[in-house]
Amino acid sequence: MIPVLETIRTAHERIAPYVHRTPVLTCQTINRLAGAEIYFKCENFQKIGAFKARGGVNAVLSLTPEELTNGVTTHSSGNHAQAIAYAAALVGTKAYIVMPSTAPQVKKDAVRGYGAEVIECEPTLEARESTVEKVIADYGSTMIHPFNDYRVIAGQATATKELIEDYGLFDTIMAPVGGGGLLSGTALAAYYLSPTTEVIAGEPEGAADAALSFKSGHIEKAPYIKTIADGLLTSLGDKTLEIIRLHVKDILLVSDPEIIDAMRLIWERMKIIIEPSCAVPFAALLKNKEQFAGKKVGIILTGGNVDLGKLPF
Repeated sequence: MIPVLETIRTAHERIAPYVHRTPVLTCQTINRLAGAEIYFKCENFQKIGAFKARGGVNAVLSLTPEELTNGVTTHSSGNHAQAIAYAAALVGTKAYIVMPSTAPQVKKDAVRGYGAEVIECEPTLEARESTVEKVIADYGSTMIHPFNDYRVIAGQATATKELIEDYGLFDTIMAPVGGGGLLSGTALAAYYLSPTTEVIAGEPEGAADAALSFKSGHIEKAPYIKTIADGLLTSLGDKTLEIIRLHVKDILLVSDPEIIDAMRLIWERMKIIIEPSCAVPFAALLKNKEQFAGKKVGIILTGGNVDLGKLPF
């Protein structure tokens, strides 16, 4: 079942001892440039450096002792991988993480740092899924999908729950979209706690499957894959697509130069580290200023796990 408010509240109580209630930052210079009142929910300061800790910890702590016996497995380009590795270490079980060979080295190293085993595969969804199937066959581990899992979605929803509890109602809340776990959770939390809030996503032009799926109602593939936002390369799942079509207002596309400019602006003006995928909703706001003019906008800054050796500026 799609998580209800009580499910999200229970998830929040479950994960609270193991994740940060992250700060919310504002910047007057950015507000002037954007023409809006923006509140940045800083999940780049979260455990493992990304919001994914919320969903990963909730999913692992929801498993029975029997389901944990042979460890857990998932596939991820980085942040969900670290989340599951971190959560598995919390409960003392093994984690087998399938990662594309192209995933940033900083993310592979972090996963291994939590004691998980990294199994590399070709950088395609098909390769990820077939490798996970082999891991499950070999070890009997329990699969935790990176986004198409209601336990993960409920965990991700807790970021917006905190944002609304701490800073009141918003005209708009924005998040990036890859597989849709965060966007689904964001939309559900806003729907239950602030029904007048519009939820709008940002997506890279070079991985624009969600915008197509949002319009058609079917899971679509991106026309082409080429973007600096490496955390947003996955297509939606059936669970995330259903929630997004019910509760998300729109998905706005941005180019890589727009993502890089938005990322740089946050680095320079706010003095905080964010990764490219994290900058996508802010880039979408800057590209569509007239849509957000004078509004109170919350933006989930999703993570700060950037490879410092490959900065785009």
